[in-house]
Amino acid sequence: MLHKRLDEVHTKIGQTKKRMNSKKVKETYIALLRGINVGGHHKVPMADLRTTLEKLGFENIVTLLNSGNVIFDSLPKDTENLEKLISGTLEKTFGFPVPTRVRTSNTMYQLFQNAPFKAIKMHKDIRLYVSFLKKNTQTSLELPWKSPDSSYQIIEKSDTTILSVLDVSMAKTPKAMEALEKFFGTDITTRNWNTIERIGKKLNDSR
Repeated sequence: MLHKRLDEVHTKIGQTKKRMNSKKVKETYIALLRGINVGGHHKVPMADLRTTLEKLGFENIVTLLNSGNVIFDSLPKDTENLEKLISGTLEKTFGFPVPTRVRTSNTMYQLFQNAPFKAIKMHKDIRLYVSFLKKNTQTSLELPWKSPDSSYQIIEKSDTTILSVLDVSMAKTPKAMEALEKFFGTDITTRNWNTIERIGKKLNDSR
């Protein structure tokens, strides 16, 4: 009889905890996966990605494009811990490393709102890139920096975010990424500004 009552008490405690957790305010985050679905390698179907992240307890999961851009809600967590959790789980699930950068919705929305490339003169060969570092890597590089042939410019670095511009009529993206890695290391995840705009507009719609 005593055991039965104890079991009932434990059950009620568990139910209370679940109700309390469900009432906690969740925050919105953006995960940026690196190196998936490129040239037929490291395939991660978006439906499988959403299912995997749901199992981690994330909610309201939205994927944008096949390059691995995910908006999701979670109980407040440190972004570095979220990166470790997501990348570790994806590696176990899909069988290969999936480096992941996580940013808060406020950080990403502010980047979008700032429109940092508005002064760049655009034409069909110009590509605008935003690169996300794992850590705030320090460098003696003076910015803005321009490649010897003027095809690639690193125009700004703010904390763990780097802004750069490439003229693809003069050089291709891999060359630009080589320059970035030379100055800031290889632990970088990069997105075209068009992708950041899509994320920003999605965040704006949900506000």
